[in-house]
Formats: sequence, structure tokens, C-alpha cells
Amino acid sequence: MVARAEKAIMEKGVNVRKKKRILFIKPNMGLVNGLPYLDSGRMEPLTFAVLKSLTPPEFEVELCDDRFEAVPYSTEWNLVGINTEIYTARRAYEIADHFRELGAVVVLGGYHATMVPQEAIQHADSVIIGDAEVQWRSLLKDYQTGNLKSFYRNQFTGNRLINGMNIDWSVFSGKKYLPIALTQFSRGCPNTCEYCATGTIYQKQHSCRPVRDVISELEQNGRRIVFFVDDNIIANSDAAKELFRALIPLKIRWTGQASLNFVEDPELMDLMLKSGCVGLVIGFESISRDNLKAMKKNCNLPYENYEQALEIIRSSGLMIWAAFLMGYDYETEASIQETLEWILSKKFAFAAFNILMPYPTTLFYKRMEEEGRLLYDGKWWLHDDYRFGYAAFRPRNMSSERLTEACFNARLKHNTIYQILRRATDRKTNSKNLWSLLTYFAYNPLFRDEMLKKHKMILGYRGYERKEINEQAAEDGLTSRFLEVTRRCFTDIANYKNII
Repeated sequence: MVARAEKAIMEKGVNVRKKKRILFIKPNMGLVNGLPYLDSGRMEPLTFAVLKSLTPPEFEVELCDDRFEAVPYSTEWNLVGINTEIYTARRAYEIADHFRELGAVVVLGGYHATMVPQEAIQHADSVIIGDAEVQWRSLLKDYQTGNLKSFYRNQFTGNRLINGMNIDWSVFSGKKYLPIALTQFSRGCPNTCEYCATGTIYQKQHSCRPVRDVISELEQNGRRIVFFVDDNIIANSDAAKELFRALIPLKIRWTGQASLNFVEDPELMDLMLKSGCVGLVIGFESISRDNLKAMKKNCNLPYENYEQALEIIRSSGLMIWAAFLMGYDYETEASIQETLEWILSKKFAFAAFNILMPYPTTLFYKRMEEEGRLLYDGKWWLHDDYRFGYAAFRPRNMSSERLTEACFNARLKHNTIYQILRRATDRKTNSKNLWSLLTYFAYNPLFRDEMLKKHKMILGYRGYERKEINEQAAEDGLTSRFLEVTRRCFTDIANYKNII
């Protein structure tokens, strides 16, 4: 396949010098009831705003978001760059194959392409391994001279400043997303959890951007609600404090992802709150110490039962998106029910009941492979029979089908209208002020709706393609649909006898 890619590049060498149109594509995941999944809670795909800022002006750049737009195959493109994540891999390869048949040069990047580059190159002329922006300008230079390489590798060294990363939000002009600005301060994570793709790729390394760069772009963007996509925004506490101090004058509200150990640093928490932090995604993963040890979630082990840490967080007023991982070797159907009951007792703003998934090249994947416990021929992300939400390995204490069912039932029970209303009564967090309450009731029905919609989704389009770009449908997905699920929630509140 590498030879084929090199041949394709040579054949297209003449066009490389003449045509300078780049199409970025954010692939959709798949089909729901025979039609493309419409993600009502979609956010701007930050990667392409970074690459747009690094693209020389002699290139014309456009973005196609396959989550709500038709892919413009009929337009002639010089180069097509596709972001590849594990749940969008099948769809990404479908798009890539189609463009290559049309004569375009295709570049694949992203986490999945980084983890399995030899798989990705079968569908591309070039694959970027690692952080794309480090190699993007070199790739474009090689492309212009007809010397595009099959692979561009970025060795993440860590403990360095991420210089030269800028964000050009103009690539999203005219498109419909949630009104939240995405940005990034740091990359990587110092932890080495067995299941984690991030830990596998970055190998315990963690790096930050200059604080002044982050502040400058947020000032330029002007939006008041920000999500930091960092894997662990407080991994370097000194750098995080510097960022939080600089954020205070901006008077924004922001959320992000953080490991639990921020509760041990009162100064860090104080600055976090003063800078506008309103909530955090926290990976609790399990209430079983045996499972935490098995997954090597060492950063959670100092917290015997999470109670003291949770009381500190609740006292601060932060809303919590609690993430849990179901299916480790000490998991049983009874322990999943016990975890659900514990989660319900804590009144988290949101909770994710994630099935443990074997991501290729992770330590967990390798262990399941060695033990013969992988399902779907070890490539569930490409398998015809796999559906979103299915377990893709054989658990030790139950069948894969029972794990799938137990996790889905836990999601259902956590997201009944009754439970959404009950959790709203936490006056320290979810209803501590009007803004928090409105945010809580705006997003909980949306996440409930998306959870129900995605279950058993088919990955990839498998021959289906949108006939035309439907901007109205995209707008409906983020306004009318958003308002409708929220309206249903408030209708149920008013008609309490109908609450289930």
C-alpha cells in the first residue's frame, strides 16, 4: 500500500503544483435508523482551526463537517485532510477511498491514525503520526514539490513549551455549533492508565503552551464560555496556576478535564474558581480499589472512598461530570448496580457510564490479545457486526452481552426525568445560582437524548451519502432540537404526574 501511495503521488505530481485547494473533513460516526447520525451537541473540531492557522496563504482552505454536511465530492480538491478517531475510522476510510478514486491526494491524521498508521496508510497517500501541526508545514512543502512522504512522524518529547500553535476560528465561519469556544493549554498526561490511548501516545509526557498565547486568542475570540480540551489541565500545577491567574481579568466561564488530585492544593482550587471554572470532567473510573489497581489508575488510589475529595469539590460549588469505566476484571453485574447507586447518591451534574474499550496499542488491548479475549477479530472499529455501545472483549465475570446491557441500563436509570430533577436539588452545585441551574437543565435533556439516539449506531455509512448540504437541518439540530428536548424536560416538570 505504501508503494501504491507513492505511485499515486507521482501520478498527481503535475497537479500538485497547479492546484492549491485543501479540504479538511471531520467525519461522522455512522447511521441511526438508516440515516446519518446528527449530533445535536457537536462542538467545533479544534484541530482544523489549528491547521488553518498554519496553512500558507497560497492555499485555499475549506472545512466539511460530515456530521451535518454533505461531502463535496463533485468539487475538485487538491489535497484532502481527514481527522481520524477510532469511532469515526470506518467513515474516514470510506471518504478517503472515494477521494483517492477521484484523483485527490489524501492525508490522514488524528489519534487513531497515530495508533495504527499501517492500517491508515491503506486508505491514504500520507499519514501524520502524532501532533499534526508540528509536521503540517513540512508536509505542505513536500506536497508542493511532489515529494510527499508516506509518513510524517512527530516524536512527542514532553516537558517543553508548545510554541507556534495558534487557532484560526474563521474555518468555522457559517457553520452551526454549540456556542462554546474550544481551546487547549496543554497536551499529554503524566499517568499511565492501562486502558488509555492518551497515555500510550504521550508516554507520561506533558507539555504546555505559553500562557500569553492562550489569553491572546481568547481575547480575540470574545466568547464567554470556554472548554479546555486538555487531557488533564492541572497535570502541571505551577503552569495551571499561571494560566488561571491570567484568566481572571477575562471574566469567562470555563470547563475542562482534570485528575482528582487538584483537591489537595487549596491555592490551585482558589485560582481555578477565581478564573471562572464552573465545572470539571473527572475520571473516577471505579469505586473498586481492585479495579483501580488493575487499570493502573494510581492517581485515584490515595482517595479511599472519594468522600473527602467530593466534599471539598461540592463545597467549592463546581459542577462535576463524573466518568466511570465498566468492565474491568473485578467488575460484576452486582458491582455495576452498586456503582450506579453510589453515583445517584452523589447527585453529579452529569455521569458517563463508559464500557471499557480495547484501543489498539494500549496495554489493555495487548493484554486482551494475549489472553484471547478480543471480539470482532480484534478490529471492532471496522467490523460489520459491531455497533456503538457494544462491549468488544470478553469480561471475566459476565458475558460481553450482559456488560453491554448492564451499562446501557445504568445510563437509562441515571437519566430518567425523575433522576434529572432529583439531582437538580443539590443547592451547593447544580442549583447554586440561576446560571448553574439553567445550564444544568439545558444540557441534561440534550445528553439524555443523544445517549438514547447513539446506542447501537452502525459505524460508517456503508454506501450511503447525503445528497446535498442541509444547513437548515444543521440549524434545526442545534436550535429547534435543542429547545425541544429542553422543552420536554420542563413540560415533565410541570406535569409531574407523567415523570418516569
